[in-house]
Amino acid sequence: MSLSDDLRDELALIAPERRCCRLAELSALFHSSGAWHLRDGSIAVHLDLISSAIARRAFALLRELGVRSEIRTYPRRSFEQATRYQLHVTVDAQALDVLREAGVLSPSGAPLEQPPKRVVGRSCCRGAYLRGALLGAGSLSGPRDPHLEIRTGALAGARFVQEVARRADARLAVAERRGHALAYAKGHEAIGAVLAVAGAGDTALLLEEDAILASLRADANRLANADEANLERVARAAHRQLEAIRAIGLDALPPELVEIAELRLRHPSASLGELAAKARPPLTKSAAHRRLQAVTRLVET
Repeated sequence: MSLSDDLRDELALIAPERRCCRLAELSALFHSSGAWHLRDGSIAVHLDLISSAIARRAFALLRELGVRSEIRTYPRRSFEQATRYQLHVTVDAQALDVLREAGVLSPSGAPLEQPPKRVVGRSCCRGAYLRGALLGAGSLSGPRDPHLEIRTGALAGARFVQEVARRADARLAVAERRGHALAYAKGHEAIGAVLAVAGAGDTALLLEEDAILASLRADANRLANADEANLERVARAAHRQLEAIRAIGLDALPPELVEIAELRLRHPSASLGELAAKARPPLTKSAAHRRLQAVTRLVET
């Protein structure tokens, strides 16, 4: 399963207890995936949804609010012909009242491009609205280089979602594309904040774990590269020292350099610290380094 599927399945299991949250979630579902049709002078409404889990959630939500609906399926017009789900709503007096209360329809019954601010007036309702928007038109890619999108029909709808997220201390950017707009977030931290507000704690945790693992892998690679570079420098330095000692000969060296030169000949791959510890009396690492540098300078001069 993709991250989008995991996210939708997790969000679809959340059942808000308060009526205001149910209305906010329903409002987002209709504004992100709803369609209105005028038939014989009356309005027909349906939700077009991507998965059975979301369809069941929307059906239960409508039923809890006293709205009758019917689930239908159809094959999507694409190569894989994936099944899509439609929730057809019976627009009776009860449905009209609920859709008006949810900010889906105006008092006169006309479709609204976005709900009034009262629908997301409470913090719990803002989380429910983001959850509904993610269920209706959200997608999430990752976990590497994660990208979260919520599609809307117009730029005003994307900006409304952005404002809802901002009031919940989460950041979304907006962009306009040909035929639609979107509110989006990039990066583990920004996406995690949006998912946390919507209630998708498991998916947010998955992204956070991946970010930590990626950081650990990067640190391990940096350390490994640094160790490799250090080993190469030590090996090159030891090789130069050996060549210098052999070129000069131990007998030609000043007395204070003979011991360190003998140690280098006996231990060609030892580090400076190891050579310094083998001297009698033991030397400091910097002292061993100075003496070996003096040996190589004798050859250079």
